Amino acid sequence: MTAAPRSPRAVLALLAALMLVDFADRQVLVAAFPYLRAEWGLHDTTLGALVSVVTLTVALGALPVAALVDRWSRVRAIAVMGTVWSAASAASALAPGPGSLFAARVAVGAGEAGYGPAGGALLATRFPAHRRAAVLGLFQAAGPLGTVVGMALGSAVAAQWGWRWAVGVLAVPGLLLALAVLRVRDYPTVRAVPRGPREVAAVLRTRTVVAAVGGMVLLLAVASSLYTWLPTHLERDLHLTPAAAGGLAAVVVLAGVGGTAAAGLLTDRAARRDPGARLRTPVLAGLATTALLVPAFALVPAGPAQVVLVLLGAAVVTAAVGPAAAVVVDVTRPEVRATAVSVLVVAQNLLGLTVGPVLTGALADAFGLATALAVMAALGVAAAAAFRAAARTYAGDREAVATIPGAVATDAGRVGG
Repeated sequence: MTAAPRSPRAVLALLAALMLVDFADRQVLVAAFPYLRAEWGLHDTTLGALVSVVTLTVALGALPVAALVDRWSRVRAIAVMGTVWSAASAASALAPGPGSLFAARVAVGAGEAGYGPAGGALLATRFPAHRRAAVLGLFQAAGPLGTVVGMALGSAVAAQWGWRWAVGVLAVPGLLLALAVLRVRDYPTVRAVPRGPREVAAVLRTRTVVAAVGGMVLLLAVASSLYTWLPTHLERDLHLTPAAAGGLAAVVVLAGVGGTAAAGLLTDRAARRDPGARLRTPVLAGLATTALLVPAFALVPAGPAQVVLVLLGAAVVTAAVGPAAAVVVDVTRPEVRATAVSVLVVAQNLLGLTVGPVLTGALADAFGLATALAVMAALGVAAAAAFRAAARTYAGDREAVATIPGAVATDAGRVGG
């Protein structure tokens, strides 16, 4: 077996690579849609369900899995999760029919359910607190990058060797990365943790967490509506071919990846002088999202100027991801951090990523797609207000956690271990 990744950067690279595989595994099935439709005669509703069931299972399983992670072991839990979803991806490739494929995709979601919280909790204690926004931003940015990789790799493999190879191609790297995580040193749980629902209630009693989660839900509703409906908008209004629209939409997703990573790095740098910068970035991200995307869809004619505004808007709509996750970690005791991050994950998936595309579709049916996208972009102002509310309680909640002896020891004693 390879030597243990001892440096924090090596651990970040390993966990980010596994996050990329996580999201690529979710998205790769999209490339198989034409082949599944031809082989099994599946309708679009069924095809959509095969994708949505993964996200839904992730959302429903995140809290119970994170509670188990907080009581057991972050490292061993991540290894088990990666093994489960990789095995389920292989099973997807061998599915004899739609029912078994659906069951395999449920298993993929079950394996991935607690990975984000567990990985975030582990990284939070491998790096000093003043670098959390950048680290968690880079970790989260691997998700949308994996989405692009899954679409591109799946399309290329399916065209050459068929949909089954495309769906199963990531099983081997996922399994190898999961086993490599076993070489990472874990951090101990330092205090007895509340059990079951009390664990979640303890997290939600922190006002900063509630407000920061609310802000992220609103911004991700905007982001998910943009990612889902932009190709359709480009086809209808810019008259692009589906391939060209998909390619441009992928560039927009990559702009979001860059915005996530850059915002985390810049926020950490500013927060060294003033911790309040942790929440100034999300506030500005919300305001900039509305300022860029509302005119793009409501005022500017379809064309190059609109595309530029959309690219800029895509870069800022995800800029709060790293700082908001860092804020949630900052105001949470180490022994329940996986649970705290899972609260953020569940809310983002159920209320942001799931509701955004559906609400946009309903608005589009009533008012047109461009108007619907503009209305959704206006939620950036509400997100900024939520982050501003979090800023008012952040200092006090952060100080309360810093005075807990176990929290200080965990953060200080395990960095770089």
